[in-house]
Amino acid sequence: MSKVVQPSIEALRSPSDSERTRVAPLWLRLGFWICVLIGVGAVARRVIAFVHPSNSAPPELAALDKAFASHAALTLAHILPALLFVLVTPLFIFRKSKETGWPDYALFLLGVVVGITAYAMSAYSVGGWVERSAVLVFNTLFLYSMFRAYLYMRRGELLLKRQWLLRAIAILLGIAVTRPVMGIFFATSPLTHIQPSQFFGIAFWIGFSTSTLIGEFWLRRNYSQ
Repeated sequence: MSKVVQPSIEALRSPSDSERTRVAPLWLRLGFWICVLIGVGAVARRVIAFVHPSNSAPPELAALDKAFASHAALTLAHILPALLFVLVTPLFIFRKSKETGWPDYALFLLGVVVGITAYAMSAYSVGGWVERSAVLVFNTLFLYSMFRAYLYMRRGELLLKRQWLLRAIAILLGIAVTRPVMGIFFATSPLTHIQPSQFFGIAFWIGFSTSTLIGEFWLRRNYSQ
């Protein structure tokens, strides 16, 4: 009678071979890197505006810079950890080993700071309750995804941990997707006469919904059992 070999717990908990070779399509990888660049650029622009306020900026941008400068400490406490989160993200996504490493722990720590300060930042929402509602919905979903990923990491269920961290990353990158949407609103404002207080909330809903739905579509297509 042949001996039945039982798989080890580590083997059950480790990512499968298909997980190790799964690669996102080119359009998704390009979109990811574009979002990273936009995120870095947005933070750099905000920091520069704090250090060297522009006297030649358009009135609408000057008013926004002044609004953010009124709570500069909180803004920096939010955007600098968010910048680090975005910079660490490629190290988590593209590293060869799927085992838990320092990028995972860094993302958990930074994610908590970003999430908590996002709630605080919502008190100063430019777009009022429309923007604030988007922050409350998607930031809560972001923190929930981070929490689920952390629980799976503690249990050693690495594939599920990776899925939920990827979900959290997709949600967070929504802030980068909002930037070109805002750019369209700013560019068309001479014709539409829509002010930032009117379109910021709409841009937030469009940006976060887009990144979240794209991330969810890819996750369900590639990780569904």
